[in-house]
Amino acid sequence: MRALCWDGGDGLVVRQVPDPELRNAHDVIVRVRRSAACGAELPMLTGGQPAPGVGEALGHEFLGDVVEVGPEVSRHRVGDRVVVCSTVSCGRCWYCRRGLYSCCDNGSSAEAMVAEPPWGAPAAGCYGHPRSAGGFAGSHAEYVRVPYADVGAFGVPEGVSDDRAVFASEAAPTGWLGADLGGVGPGDVVAVWGAGAVGQLTALAALMRGAERVIVVDRYDDRLRMVERAVGVETLHLGRTDVAAELRERSGGRGPDVCVEAAGEGGPRARSFAARLGGRPAGDAPAVREAVHACRKGGTVAVLGAASGFVDAFPLGAVLHKGLTVRGSRQNGQRYVPRLLELMARDEVRTEHLATHRLPLEQGPLGYDLFRTRADGCVRVVFAPQEAAG
Repeated sequence: MRALCWDGGDGLVVRQVPDPELRNAHDVIVRVRRSAACGAELPMLTGGQPAPGVGEALGHEFLGDVVEVGPEVSRHRVGDRVVVCSTVSCGRCWYCRRGLYSCCDNGSSAEAMVAEPPWGAPAAGCYGHPRSAGGFAGSHAEYVRVPYADVGAFGVPEGVSDDRAVFASEAAPTGWLGADLGGVGPGDVVAVWGAGAVGQLTALAALMRGAERVIVVDRYDDRLRMVERAVGVETLHLGRTDVAAELRERSGGRGPDVCVEAAGEGGPRARSFAARLGGRPAGDAPAVREAVHACRKGGTVAVLGAASGFVDAFPLGAVLHKGLTVRGSRQNGQRYVPRLLELMARDEVRTEHLATHRLPLEQGPLGYDLFRTRADGCVRVVFAPQEAAG
């Protein structure tokens, strides 16, 4: 089959790779209809995070048709259209039973044990990531093996388009997680850093939880216009205004009750003490710092952006003296996907506008160039592996 693979450095190439096979009784094979590029992949291509092996497929946000079913799969049959949560979780371990699917003990490969030095413990797996973070082939391909299919794959209601449903795999659950981590409730003022897909869906989730005001911060005019049009929230242009001062002005002089970092940061932009000692990845996260400083005393900061190592200049003193709660997580999509699909079916959650560019798989390298540079107003590129290039 064809797949979009990492070719070393920041290079991508479409090549032939072996077809996936069932390996366990709880597996299914999915014929991919749509697979979206995600900002969490960019640090892997720029050296900010460990990358897949050369020749391995990228991609983790996808939906498709079930074409083969393991003998112990009970929820899915051949022919079902399913969206697959990007987090691979067993559904049975101590963490999964408590809804912490991204912390699953069994959803990653044995090689994930190398994650223990920087993180303290291995986490759940993810498609299209290195073996140290899952070891599962990516979704920018014609077919994908889906382990623990009864836990991570969900039937898509009739009437929900592929371009809408694909965002229930990763972006929409992450946005709902951001509002959940922040404990957003009626009357809250919420600020969101980042107007990409996750930021927009975080803003929508905050509105649906009853927030009084939601303000999205970004530096790209086209994305801010999209937020205003598609979500109907306020915006602030980073670089043209004093963001912290304006947020205080819009929140009674206190600052937002909840600040969510959805800018997808984590690249290596600064030297750090930890990196000098251990040689491990370091970086900077200015949006997190801004969120901490802007948040009202006693408020909550939720961190969603992709990060793998240490971060310099974290304002710990501000967290302490302001009495802030800081929470972060990868998405626990299995908790949110069924509800999101219901909302999509009722037309209460619309996401297809995020797919600004739709390309065949053969144009995968071009798609990632557009995505990385944000050229031509690109928010998300969605690939259709079953469609031939025009």
